[in-house]
Amino acid sequence: MPVSTSPADLYRHSLRLLLDKDIPGWVGLWAEDGVMEFPFAPHGWPKRLEGREAIAAYMRPYPDHIDLHDFPDLRIHQTTDPETIVVEMRGVGRLVETDSPFDMAYIAVVAVRHGRIISYRDYWNPLAVLEPGTDFVGSGR
Repeated sequence: MPVSTSPADLYRHSLRLLLDKDIPGWVGLWAEDGVMEFPFAPHGWPKRLEGREAIAAYMRPYPDHIDLHDFPDLRIHQTTDPETIVVEMRGVGRLVETDSPFDMAYIAVVAVRHGRIISYRDYWNPLAVLEPGTDFVGSGR
């Protein structure tokens, strides 16, 4: 992606890469020292990943667990900081192991510098993965 890419355009591109299961391409959007945080991560799950390599290791098996089909309801909000956006969206698809539906609501705060993601705080619902027999519906439906 060119350095002049806006944070919103870079984020939209990142979603296309996830739908294409192009994890190396997705990781390539990150700054070398980027930080990914999960403020609501349950016990035993990572709360903070520091550096592109740690993020790559975390994301590498993602397509083996979740087969994403779409990101409906995408809303990208600009902030007073031109390098930071707030994103609301849903990720829908299926869980590979059980072939059950996946539908999770997300809110993310994403900061970009020089065309690379430097910070991504992912506010997802940990209760959806802790409840036995869940269908990962995180959209309140």
